[in-house]
Amino acid sequence: MSKSFHFNLLARDKRARAGILHTPHGDIPTPVFAPVGTQASVKAVTPSQLSDLGASLVLANTYHLYLRPGDELIAEMGGLHRFMGWQNPLLTDSGGFQVFSLKSVRQIDEDGVTFKSHIDGSTHRLTPEKSIATQENLGADIIMAFDECASPSDRTYNENAMMRTHTWAERCLKAKTRPDQVLFGIVQGGIFLDLRQSSAEFITSLDFPGYAIGGLSVGETKEEMHAVLDTVDGILPESKPRYLMGVGTLEDILNGVLRGIDIFDCVLPTRLARHNTVMTRTGRLNLINAAFAHDPTPIEESCNCYTCHNFSRAYLRHLIVAREMLAATLLSIHNLHMLIHFTQEIRQAVLENRLAHFTEDYYRS
Repeated sequence: MSKSFHFNLLARDKRARAGILHTPHGDIPTPVFAPVGTQASVKAVTPSQLSDLGASLVLANTYHLYLRPGDELIAEMGGLHRFMGWQNPLLTDSGGFQVFSLKSVRQIDEDGVTFKSHIDGSTHRLTPEKSIATQENLGADIIMAFDECASPSDRTYNENAMMRTHTWAERCLKAKTRPDQVLFGIVQGGIFLDLRQSSAEFITSLDFPGYAIGGLSVGETKEEMHAVLDTVDGILPESKPRYLMGVGTLEDILNGVLRGIDIFDCVLPTRLARHNTVMTRTGRLNLINAAFAHDPTPIEESCNCYTCHNFSRAYLRHLIVAREMLAATLLSIHNLHMLIHFTQEIRQAVLENRLAHFTEDYYRS
């Protein structure tokens, strides 16, 4: 890890960890939930609002930004931080998951992936070297090795995808040139614990500055996810950050921290908001339901976010029914606040060695 980056592990509560990841654009207290700004924008929320919410890390998507507006244009404009007006830490994914999701329009070989753009049908080629070059143009603080995410329950596919992921990880390390970025390796292997163990051992042998667990939250059961996290927890180095990719519910974040995870991200809070749904400590509410038309209470009485502090469920439902754009913003603010502050509460519980009590209280509510 370069001098600009270092990870301090401050406390442990059994397997849960609290630390600080130092980057050139600021410190990231961990555990942390990172809002997703797929196209250099967290949907319906401004960078200033993200700062007010306490966000310390935002994720952007390499695949989408490569296609539009193009990574070279973003580099010309001074890099992703300047382009999107976010001066705090940024993470970019490698494009591997998006390629996985384009099953009908992509072809994978040992060297990389050929795929058709979802925008205009044009053909493109993504290799480990191209992924790194694109992420270096974007200029995020944390970048990801190019990997292949496979269907979780197909063993043969997962074995092949894991081997490609390992070869591509070595190529990504060789291709990286910018000293002001850190590259995380990714553990794959589906739900097969022997594959996950093998992948974690190989990827950690490459001595990346941090490690991600990919290929989860793609259809497996919660028990299968937990078993994978239990398996890799004992292999990943304690001194380096750990990132569980694409996971973002209250319960999943808590269970991830209990199994040694430091970083989480997910599109879920803003996606739910655009579908009229809000998160609470006890479940989800769809505010378009007529039951909320005369409800004077906030989304959640105990929540101190801007939305809950100022607006009733009745007003929010009115915005939804009237198709006012403000609805997506106010609901996104609440959902993001829930995940960001819930993760901060978990961190404080770890620091104070009371995570067991926190977990009991959460499941009792």
